[in-house]
Amino acid sequence: MQEVSIVRKGTYIAAVSGGVDSIVLLDLLSKQTDIKLIVAHFDHGIRSDSATDSQFVKELAAKYKLPFELGSAQLGTDASEEQARNARYSFLHEVKNKYNASQIITAHHSDDIVETIIINLTRGTGWRGISSLRSTEHVLRPLLDFTKADILTYAKDNKLEWVEDSTNQDLKYLRNQIRHKIVTKMNASQRAEFLQLYQSQSDLTDQIDAHTATLTSDKRHDFIMWPESVSLEVLRSQLKLTRPQARRALMAIKTAKPGTRLELSGDKSLEFTHKNILTVVK
Repeated sequence: MQEVSIVRKGTYIAAVSGGVDSIVLLDLLSKQTDIKLIVAHFDHGIRSDSATDSQFVKELAAKYKLPFELGSAQLGTDASEEQARNARYSFLHEVKNKYNASQIITAHHSDDIVETIIINLTRGTGWRGISSLRSTEHVLRPLLDFTKADILTYAKDNKLEWVEDSTNQDLKYLRNQIRHKIVTKMNASQRAEFLQLYQSQSDLTDQIDAHTATLTSDKRHDFIMWPESVSLEVLRSQLKLTRPQARRALMAIKTAKPGTRLELSGDKSLEFTHKNILTVVK
């Protein structure tokens, strides 16, 4: 675990929480001479001592002689995992846009894959939920082939320092329940089964994405006549939508009157004529 070779030349935002995973990621990335890194840390305002983590990461960025960006919120102790994640990624994307960076880089590893699969299964995931934790156009995850044990070994061998987030032990969060009650008690064979399922589903996802990319259309009639599952996948691929956004878009395609506008996100909406769909990006 001495390099992350899939990170190509360019500018990247390294998401660094201060925990061991992101500290190892930062150390690995700092050894690559052909990339420009910006260290980004988000203080959720959930813990009273979170400013200590921010200062730790700021000083670490200075040690590596890298630019540092700090984002913060006051989510409070009752904030959900989803609220925290949405706030954090919103900040990271703002930093990415500020520096015109290629991608955000996160420190997710193979143990996170297993946790995410189980979480999504408990929530009644669709087929994409099995392989949802993967690199995307905007987010690069170069440590997915490594385990938590690999990361800890690297950190100790290289005498790295990190901070422990006390909320990682709080069982009110579903991910912590899954981690401490299930994943940490799995044997190697059980973990391997989940990772094989993940790989198989990832391969299938790539095939489906490649096929749906050939089915672009701006005709309302096409989306109405295709099977619903096909229409949803084409909308997701063509317009870069989440599944809930794609469902809203498909409903509007079927029912919206000409001249209607559907707001999908802060920067994207759809407008409808009698026959066509017009994408509006602000």
